[in-house]
Amino acid sequence: MQPQPEGFSRHISQQFNHELENIRTEMLAMGGIVERQVREAVRALTENNPQLAEESLQLDQQTNQMELSIDDQCTKTIAIRQPTASDLRLIVSISRSVSDLERIGDEASRICKHAIEIYNSGEKPQGYHEVRHISTLVTEMVSDVLTAFARRDLSMAYRVAKQDIRVDTEYRSAMRTLVTYMMEDPHSISVVLNIMWVLRSLERIGDHAHNLAEHLIYQVSGSDVRHQTLKSIKQALRDNSPDDELDLNPNSE
Repeated sequence: MQPQPEGFSRHISQQFNHELENIRTEMLAMGGIVERQVREAVRALTENNPQLAEESLQLDQQTNQMELSIDDQCTKTIAIRQPTASDLRLIVSISRSVSDLERIGDEASRICKHAIEIYNSGEKPQGYHEVRHISTLVTEMVSDVLTAFARRDLSMAYRVAKQDIRVDTEYRSAMRTLVTYMMEDPHSISVVLNIMWVLRSLERIGDHAHNLAEHLIYQVSGSDVRHQTLKSIKQALRDNSPDDELDLNPNSE
């Protein structure tokens, strides 16, 4: 007999266990492709590589199909199995998560399109330092939240949510810098505007990674922390998890 997947309820039907694990595995596989999209989109921009941008764009079709497939599996499982408690939370959180993953893929595709436009313009862009800095923070968020899902790690999910505040701060700072570039060199306006849209996409990817962290917290703890402050999220985690299972920074707010 195969071992029971961690975090699942015990079922008489091994087929049900298999269905739940399959849905979870496919969601993580989709996450891996989306993470690759983000990394390749940023590389395509900073390395001035339109071919890589085109290749990354092709991945978006795959993630769109995976979203539809996983959603269909979630719907059928709810209809046929009528899951309750932790099993229902698992399915609902994954259904929500694949939507955010698909949107991350969309933002990566937008970055690729701006990379191609900048390449075709033939102009030397400014703002790559800001892009590299924020993209490093954002790709770490995506990678960490997927790891948190694989491990059902609430502490890591919380740290991802916390990181979004830093991304927002860096985003505002970068936008001010780019406005200065345009004021000093009006000829750079067209290219800098593309970089601004890239930074906006990266900031949105950070928001979606934050959402993924919230979905995992709901899945594991049962607390719906959407639209709550970081302080409220921390309190919800402490209220619903044993202290020895969490590693929360006391100076996180």
